[in-house]
Amino acid sequence: MQMLKKNPKFAYMALRLSTYYHSEDIPALPGDNLFHSTELFRVLEQTPGYTPVMLVAFEGESPVGKLLSITRRQFSLWGGWSKTFVYGVGDYFGGSMKREEVFREMLAYLTLRHEEDSFLIEFRNLEEPLFGYRYFRANGYFPVKWLRVRNSIHQELIDKWMSASRKRQIHNGLKHGAVMEVARSEEDVCALFTMLRQYYLPKVHRYFPDIRFFLSLISEPSRRELGKIFVVKYKGKVIGGSVCLFSGDCAYLLFSGGMRKSYAWLYPGVLAVWNAMLYAREQGYAHFEFIDAGLPFRRYGFRDFILRFGGKQLSSRRWFRVRWEWLNRLLIKIYV
Repeated sequence: MQMLKKNPKFAYMALRLSTYYHSEDIPALPGDNLFHSTELFRVLEQTPGYTPVMLVAFEGESPVGKLLSITRRQFSLWGGWSKTFVYGVGDYFGGSMKREEVFREMLAYLTLRHEEDSFLIEFRNLEEPLFGYRYFRANGYFPVKWLRVRNSIHQELIDKWMSASRKRQIHNGLKHGAVMEVARSEEDVCALFTMLRQYYLPKVHRYFPDIRFFLSLISEPSRRELGKIFVVKYKGKVIGGSVCLFSGDCAYLLFSGGMRKSYAWLYPGVLAVWNAMLYAREQGYAHFEFIDAGLPFRRYGFRDFILRFGGKQLSSRRWFRVRWEWLNRLLIKIYV
């Protein structure tokens, strides 16, 4: 697929798009965005149920942008279906074209590539809410308002804005014997996986990946830290934990939970988050973001829970495209 930008003052090179389905075929690429990296591609490649696809834009022989899309296959009593999602809008590194112009071509190709094999295409966690707005609209996407919660952890006191009740829970949990650790053994990862799977099972809007995602995350060789798995223990038993990914100057909380009914006095779910925040601060990350703060409803339990850690609520949007044209047109009328 090629595109030539016409301009009387400037002569742009043709843009060439290459699609990669196997990590060993992806050439060495610049960029520091984990969500569009070969390292994350390899982790997803080893996880059943996920199919990553890397789209790279070239000007001549030089890469100028890349975009990692993830297709997830899910099965239920009513059959199987696939959903494709992208974190952000890609990673860009120079070239004669503007970022949005490169994105325009990659978006058009990605939409064409996935419109038949995916019931839904979703772009989430946009750093710039207005980036590519007209190109999303031109390709039949509709926006839905979403919320993000981000904590600044480069302050001298990272609990400065934390609620008094949250501080008290952390203090009491540690006082009564809970221990926070980084998961370093396969045994700890398996124990946390079993606990979190039960925690996420009734949450129909959340998908929990196969255990190989977590094992690959801690074993993937990389020049940088991809992520960490944290556990909360009581008398040697894993009672809570969390999973973080790291990109740029930010730590992203992907999953977290605790056995709050069985060990309520230890606040394992609270300590699971606090453990990850402390580690991110120690490693020099400036921000800590909860990767899904949900729709802007007045009442949402998880968002209320994470806001008590002192983060700031930010307004954003996600872009969606449904395969059924009649339904997609209806949703466009509703949301645009």
